[in-house]
Amino acid sequence: MTDDDLTASPSQSVTAGIVVIGDEILSGRTKDTNAGYIAEYLTEHGIEACEIRMVPDVTSMIVEAVDTLRARYTYVFTTGGIGPTHDDITADAIATAFGVGIEIDQRAVAMLRQRYPEMDLTPARLRMARIPHGAELIENTVSGAPGFQIGNVFVMAGVPKIMQGMLGGIGPRLRSGRKILSDSVTALLPEGKIAEPLSEIAKTFPDVSIGSYPHFDGEGFRTQIVMRSRDADRIATVKTAVEAAIRDLG
Repeated sequence: MTDDDLTASPSQSVTAGIVVIGDEILSGRTKDTNAGYIAEYLTEHGIEACEIRMVPDVTSMIVEAVDTLRARYTYVFTTGGIGPTHDDITADAIATAFGVGIEIDQRAVAMLRQRYPEMDLTPARLRMARIPHGAELIENTVSGAPGFQIGNVFVMAGVPKIMQGMLGGIGPRLRSGRKILSDSVTALLPEGKIAEPLSEIAKTFPDVSIGSYPHFDGEGFRTQIVMRSRDADRIATVKTAVEAAIRDLG
């Protein structure tokens, strides 16, 4: 994928996939917060997060997920598996996916030296300086060990504070499409009662995403209807139709 493939005019759709990596996520021991943070960040930048995958620390599964998503979307963001321990295999898996070698990168070593005295650069810590050939580094202002970008794939740490810093740092590298806008209406109705009119509205306005989200507040059922589109006028039109449908249902 060339640099031109990573750019888009404001009228074009820019998409992304997210890969959350780690046995601890799938076991439930660690609760993932990274995917939601990334998705929200991307939405604010006019990039549509289309798919999220969670995979264990298994090379073949990481490779399959990354290869599939990097062919499908403008960008791929991964989190987890680039630390100093034996089960941190993401960097090697990404190198495998791209068919390139991997070795200790002196640029990454220089970043680590800013954080650790020479005597503390143990073999384990130097594992965090192993970068696939041809990758660009992503600065880590929290702990020093960098992430990296290769092609349209951005590989970041799993620790939320570190990941968030990395994501903020790569913002200038990302090109945005038209920002996805949203509006909502809350109906004092259960979801089942409003489902049929919502379905008809969705057929009439296929270019606007309409989602319904029920909840119970202790007094009764409520349904929040959320409309999403890149066109503010279309959202306003759909909102008017939804409000009319709610009034008709009492």
